[in-house]
Amino acid sequence: MFKTLSTLITGANARAEDRVRDAFAIELIDQKIREAEQGLKAAKATLASLIQRQRSEDQQRQALENRIADLTKRATAALKADNEDLAAEAATAIAQMENEMSIRAETLRRLDQKVLRLRSSIQAGHRRIIDLKQGAIQARAVRREQEIQMRMGPVSGGGNIEEAEELIARVLGRDDPFEHSEILSEINSDLAHGTITDRMSDAGFGDASRATAQSVLDRLKSAK
Repeated sequence: MFKTLSTLITGANARAEDRVRDAFAIELIDQKIREAEQGLKAAKATLASLIQRQRSEDQQRQALENRIADLTKRATAALKADNEDLAAEAATAIAQMENEMSIRAETLRRLDQKVLRLRSSIQAGHRRIIDLKQGAIQARAVRREQEIQMRMGPVSGGGNIEEAEELIARVLGRDDPFEHSEILSEINSDLAHGTITDRMSDAGFGDASRATAQSVLDRLKSAK
């Protein structure tokens, strides 16, 4: 029982979290982009420090090379002058500087690798942030469209549009009041037996009660 309740609570929490994430999706996207930009900024600062150290190591390596080359010339000159003690002292200094230069060369090699990897990572991160910003623009456009659709109501089944269409149909479907009045007049005339007189007059029984096409035509012929 407890396991079932725990599962239901977990599911309810997950659904609630999904609803919150959906409701604040745009804000979450913007926040994630800001965090990514902050991470990229920190990576750039680290890269700048590595490049600065790389240049410093390279300068010190070059300085050692120059000192070794200079001492080597001086030691050679001392040997030619049979000053072995001074040449040996120079040789000791040269050996120490060569060992130091070997260490600095290894350090510089490692720095080169770190700079290369970090520069590649920064370039990839920069491209991804650009893609994220483009995606955020599209997400905002979709969200605005969804909000407009929600304000307009569903296209089918209810909503303001359907109510307006129904009202128009009701207005257009109403009876013509003038025709309705004429029909009422005809009904009242029938009830008053007015139409029987007209029909008998048209049949030739008694004086004409109204003008007809034939009576007008007969009048025109007699006037000739």
